[in-house]
Amino acid sequence: MAPGRSDFAPPQPEKFSAESFVSPQAEEGIIAGINSVIELLRSDSRPVDTLFIDKDKGGSQFEQLLAIARKKGVSVRVVPRAALEKMAFGVRHQGVVATVPPKEYADPYGLADIAVKKGKSPLLVVLDGVEDPQNLGAIIRSAECAGADGVIIPEHRAAHLTSAVSKASAGALEHMPVAKVPNLANYLNFLKEKGFWIIGLAGDAKEPYSKPDLTAPLAVVLGGEGAGIRPVVRNSCDMLVSLPMMGRLSSLNVSVAAGVMLYEVLRQRAVLP
Repeated sequence: MAPGRSDFAPPQPEKFSAESFVSPQAEEGIIAGINSVIELLRSDSRPVDTLFIDKDKGGSQFEQLLAIARKKGVSVRVVPRAALEKMAFGVRHQGVVATVPPKEYADPYGLADIAVKKGKSPLLVVLDGVEDPQNLGAIIRSAECAGADGVIIPEHRAAHLTSAVSKASAGALEHMPVAKVPNLANYLNFLKEKGFWIIGLAGDAKEPYSKPDLTAPLAVVLGGEGAGIRPVVRNSCDMLVSLPMMGRLSSLNVSVAAGVMLYEVLRQRAVLP
């Protein structure tokens, strides 16, 4: 047995059927990847039902993971890698899968009220039809790092909170409220009534992204891959801005654009030098 493995690797793994723990309908209850699972355990955002560990994995991150799991009384099971492959729905699991209750979506209207009452200028990220789970996860990560108060997504024609989103967010999903709304245009009008300034990012906009005052209560709107912001949602924005494109391509990946825009907000709010 390898050094340092005695804490979590018994001589033989237990017999295990992945199908008995997870079905294709349960993807929102699976978290895969060591960083995502560590953040899940640290955040206490959701109770962890069971932690599944690859019998052939080890190292300092695994020791850290197991120490947190022990402290929180989480059940740990050592299983063959093939079992984790079936549980992870194609996500790169790095030898760790946790089963959890699906993440609860925040109340979008309560989220806006909480953001306003925090005593700082609120910042929400509104996504119009981002369908790639990797992009959604990366945007949630950028939003969390930029101190945003929440992410809003539509109920239909958009990625929802699956294991792939959690993995792409590197654990940020456990710290960032995400809300769903049936009608984004109506929700943006509600935010206006709350005093929010609505800025949409569009490739054809004439105004540069750094021109408007981003220090006021703000909702940043980003469109989906390819289609961008739909006309009905564009009409609900107070202003459309664009990022400069100096090369031969006409647009950035939506998650990269989100990061650029969010850090321009921080720059203007004097959070960055």
